[in-house]
Amino acid sequence: MRVILANIVAIYRRELQSYFASPLAYVVAGVFWLLSGLFFVFILNVTIQRVAYADASGYQGAIDAPTQFLQSFLGILSSIALFVLPILSMSLYAEERKRGTLELLATSPVTNWAVAIGKLLAVVTFFITLLLPMLVYELIVLTATNPPVSLSVILLGHLGLILLAAAVLSLGMFVSSLTDSTILAAIFTFALVLFLWIIDGVGQEIGGWIGAVFANLSLLKHYNNLAQGILDSSSLILFGSYIVLGIFLTAQSVNVFRFQRS
Repeated sequence: MRVILANIVAIYRRELQSYFASPLAYVVAGVFWLLSGLFFVFILNVTIQRVAYADASGYQGAIDAPTQFLQSFLGILSSIALFVLPILSMSLYAEERKRGTLELLATSPVTNWAVAIGKLLAVVTFFITLLLPMLVYELIVLTATNPPVSLSVILLGHLGLILLAAAVLSLGMFVSSLTDSTILAAIFTFALVLFLWIIDGVGQEIGGWIGAVFANLSLLKHYNNLAQGILDSSSLILFGSYIVLGIFLTAQSVNVFRFQRS
């Protein structure tokens, strides 16, 4: 067990260092922060104007502006992540194939599961670093409101975003293991994630028990539950299932590659 954990940590450190040494990773981070910051300011201004208009018009109802702002911004972050995550996952194995090092990984003493877990943990860690500045902005704004938004609601929404990212990156890692083209890996991952994103709407159109099954497979539906501060075990199980499925399929894909080479 110690050997497996040591192998996972070694792969994790190597992959994480490669991200922080990659110019593409800094470009992705810059674009993510720019878009997120612009939408943060835009949604904040819209929320403030909405509250001001309600006060000026004499509206007597309750407006939970901080929660509305948080849910709107988390929705934007998830949409931006939909484009960013396939780019982060596209080179996890495709570059190994292109450089000819995948065969070394497949035949090394390190198990395919350990390699996949180490790679996934590294890219998820990099994505978390992208979220940290946004989390600081939100805490500054939302804890200054009266009454302040519960810290647990803020953290639960970001937990949902991290679980969503881990699920997408795990599936993207599997797609990346199938090709030596990073562009194809990004395109196919985006198509797969987009399908899992809108499958809730497909399920509603179909209806019945089949539609209910489709709806329960939706990434968007379960992410929205967490973004709204609803801790639902079914959402945690779904994201966990996608993560494990991606790791399992990746390990099997590398096994097939090893047998083809032998």
